[in-house]
Amino acid sequence: MKRTLILVAIALLVAGSLFAEEATLIDFSLLKADIMPDANNPDVLTNNRQTMMDYAQVAGGSFTQEQRNVMKTSLAINNWEVLLASSSRNVENMINSLVREAPSKQYGTVMGVRIHFPVEPYNSWALIKPPFEIPAYEPQANVQDDGTIEGGEGDGITGPSRFENSYGVLKNVGTIKSLEVEAYGLNFPHGLSAIIIDNTGARKTMFMGYLNYDGWGRLTWNNPAYIQEVRNRDLRLYPLYPDSTPFIKFDGFLVQRDAARPGGDFIGYFKEVKVVYDKAVLDTERDIEDESLWHIIYDRENARKVWEMERFGHEQVLRYLDTEKKATELNFDDPRRQQEEQQQQQ
Repeated sequence: MKRTLILVAIALLVAGSLFAEEATLIDFSLLKADIMPDANNPDVLTNNRQTMMDYAQVAGGSFTQEQRNVMKTSLAINNWEVLLASSSRNVENMINSLVREAPSKQYGTVMGVRIHFPVEPYNSWALIKPPFEIPAYEPQANVQDDGTIEGGEGDGITGPSRFENSYGVLKNVGTIKSLEVEAYGLNFPHGLSAIIIDNTGARKTMFMGYLNYDGWGRLTWNNPAYIQEVRNRDLRLYPLYPDSTPFIKFDGFLVQRDAARPGGDFIGYFKEVKVVYDKAVLDTERDIEDESLWHIIYDRENARKVWEMERFGHEQVLRYLDTEKKATELNFDDPRRQQEEQQQQQ
């Protein structure tokens, strides 16, 4: 009888994985800046409300309240960055490699990328990265127009995370069957790869294909290790608790330029990244709410969330300090400079 129950449980698990799920890992049209006007240009918004993060809490005690108020950032498209290979990292290439919002007639706002590769004939690559590693356990929050973050529902661990639902995090992911990127090609012969991070912290790079086509197209990576026929799979039973639900999160794109191909500027546009996958755990009705009784997952994942925030915050503080050190001289044709010169002459 016991053996029969085990076989039935395995059969249910297999039946749930017969039909792969499809979900959007990240949708760049949702990352349009919608809050916090630029100090020098009030008509330009700088951050995205849903993905706003405040790193003042890990900045230390030597900053003024005014400085702490601006220690905020988000996954707004303009905040993403391009990291060039060390051999390509000269001043001209870095200045001319950037990410911007791009208006699309078909999709609204998408991610536009310019990468200035070396013109010399040698291999090179560039990473298109978010401004911070997307946190997997960030709770829901109410974000004001000035970027102030107020507490919301849930803790981001036992309930939905703020970065789920197409903002970079996808939970309950078992075996990935395929990955799809909606990208706009301009006949560039460069290769594109997508990078994800799983719940163990391992980074995985999937080669999607080449961008040598014109217009919007869907590049697909198919998992060569995915076994479609369930009878050929290695079926195992694992404890349902207290293991946390596996997840993946988006970590950027990799663009590779071959030495035999032309260098110089590369232009690309990206709409979204989709994943086709098997569920790691079936959605079932449990008689006992294990986590509400033992709090094992909460304690473990809360420690991990604190570690994620500390690492994210320290990096952002260093960037803030470097920004504060930048030269602030006015241009010759700036009215404020002319006014200061007149005051000095008087």
